[in-house]
Amino acid sequence: MIKRSVKYLVFVLVAAGLVYGGYQIMNTPANSKKTPTEKVEKEEHAEGGVEMSDAKVAAVGIEIAKAAPGVLRDSLLLNGIVQPNQESLVQVTPRFPGIVREVRKRIGDRVQKGEVLAIVESNQSLTPYELKASLAGTVIDRQTTLGEFVSEQKSAFVIADLSTVWVDFSVYRRDLKRVSIGDQILIDPADGGPPIEAKISYLSPVGSSDTQSALARAIVPNAEQRLRPGLFITGRLALSAKKVGVVVKSSALQSIENRTVVFVRNGEKFEARDVEVGDRDPELVEIVFGLLEGDLYAAQNSFIVKAEMAKGSAEHEH
Repeated sequence: MIKRSVKYLVFVLVAAGLVYGGYQIMNTPANSKKTPTEKVEKEEHAEGGVEMSDAKVAAVGIEIAKAAPGVLRDSLLLNGIVQPNQESLVQVTPRFPGIVREVRKRIGDRVQKGEVLAIVESNQSLTPYELKASLAGTVIDRQTTLGEFVSEQKSAFVIADLSTVWVDFSVYRRDLKRVSIGDQILIDPADGGPPIEAKISYLSPVGSSDTQSALARAIVPNAEQRLRPGLFITGRLALSAKKVGVVVKSSALQSIENRTVVFVRNGEKFEARDVEVGDRDPELVEIVFGLLEGDLYAAQNSFIVKAEMAKGSAEHEH
């Protein structure tokens, strides 16, 4: 009788233990082994954010810009070359044949009107006479040397006033109908400075059989000498303009898991903000939904933020 009671008691205790253990397992959280810090980091990653101090942002060259209203421009990119303004250029030729006894100016020298360029000894009278500049400007060519024979058949110096220059653009036949005299064009001198605004002042009535293009010319002020004759250059012809409520730079857009995002700056944290884009031009993109005017965002080098976020994601997975 006593043995039967003991066996029954053992059975009850074992059954109670199994029930309690099963209850504990069912009520234990799946992530109970993770520390509080790991939980916070996982939550921050899920929100699509990454911490970057202002010092680090500056060090890696991330440009912070502000979402704002802007103007989208339909434009046409043209290639061109800088030429001296032919209406402000003179070729200085000797009055009489003779021998160059003295040369006072070189290519690149600036001269005033009436300034002596060279001394020539006349073959007829054997007396020297002065070869003078007939225009204030810059010597852009010299075709004479000391002791050389010169004559009125060839210019000895070319002087150009480079305070204005011609920029000649090539317009392909398919684009000719889109270009008109008076159109505004933004010229990029490729010197790190802002573009130069100008207008098309001449459109050639004939084309080139070699390039199948026609010439469009802009007369451009050049007081700072940013445009140098002989150099190739690009210009963006403005065809139309559309004002929109919020724009960002094209370089701000990134793709994460097939979503278009912009990294918005909030304190020292970048957050991936889903956006819906509208119209665009080569530099700016309209944001239809996802950003508000005044939001700070990563404009240039935003791919660095994306890389930091991907690196953080990989660390969390391990």
